[in-house]
Amino acid sequence: MAVAATTLLAGCGSSDDEAPSETDTSATTSSVSLPVTPVTTTLVDPGAEPRTAVTRNISGEQAVRLTTRSTVTQQIDDQAVQDFSTPNLTVPLTARASGASGDEVDLTIGVATSADQRLTDQLAAADGSGAGLTVTDGGAVTALSITPADAAQDAARAAIEQALNQAVYRSISFPEEDLGIGAVWTAQQQVISGLTLNQTTTATLRAREGDVLTIDLRIDQTPESTTLELPDDAGQLAIDNYTMSGTGTLRIDLTKPLPVLGEVTVGGSQQYSDTDGTTVLRQDISDTLEWASE
Repeated sequence: MAVAATTLLAGCGSSDDEAPSETDTSATTSSVSLPVTPVTTTLVDPGAEPRTAVTRNISGEQAVRLTTRSTVTQQIDDQAVQDFSTPNLTVPLTARASGASGDEVDLTIGVATSADQRLTDQLAAADGSGAGLTVTDGGAVTALSITPADAAQDAARAAIEQALNQAVYRSISFPEEDLGIGAVWTAQQQVISGLTLNQTTTATLRAREGDVLTIDLRIDQTPESTTLELPDDAGQLAIDNYTMSGTGTLRIDLTKPLPVLGEVTVGGSQQYSDTDGTTVLRQDISDTLEWASE
C-alpha cells in the first residue's frame, strides 16, 4: 500500500492540474484531446462606477513565454524525505485565434528549455508541436488538444502537456455582467489529479486601461472526498489534512488569446493515513506559473 500511495501521490504532487484521462486520437495518430471540466462563474461585487462589459475580441498573433516550476517533497512515517520536484520549464508559445466565431485558439510550441539539461535536449525535438484551446465568450477554456511533433520524445511530451494543463486551470473566466474597478467574482471548477478537488478562484479587477485588465487571483482547493482510492485495488487512504491555496496577478489583453504578463503560485501540505493508522504520508507542494510577452 505504501508503494502504491507513493506512486500515486508523487503523480498528484507533480501535476495537480491534470485534465481527465479520456483522450480522443481520431484526428491524427499523435493528437490528444483533453476535455476540461466546466467552469461556473458568479459575480460577487460589480465594482465601482463606471462599469463596462468585458468582451473578448481576439485578433492577430501573440508570442508569449510560459514558465512552470514545481516543488514536491514527501515523507512516509519517519523515513527519509523524498523529493519529487520537477525542474523549471519554459515554453515559448505563438497563439492565434481561429474558428468562425473566434472560439478556437491555435498554439505553436517553440524550442522549450528546462533547468534539467537532459530534458532540454529532449525538448529540442518537440519544436513545432501544436496545441489548441476551445474558449467561451467569457474566456473559460473548455478543451485542450495537443499535437506533438513526430520526433518528440515521451518525456518532452509529458512536460509540455503538464505545463499547458496547469495554464488551463490557472486561467481566468469573466462573468456576463458589466464590471468596474474593484469588481469581484468567483469561478468554480473541479480539478482531477488522482483525487477530485473542488477549486474556487476568486478574481478581483484591480485596474483597467482600455482592453488591458490587471486581475488579482486567489485560488483555494478542497478534496471532494475524505478518502483517496489507491490504484490496482490497493486499498484507500484517509485524507487527514489537505490545504492547497495560493495567489497571483495576471494581466489580460482582451484582444490577445493568452495572458500577457503575470505569476500565480499555489501551494500547501497534505497528510494521508491508512485505515489501520500504521502508515502516514505527508506531502508539501508549491507550483508556480509565469507568463511573459516575447
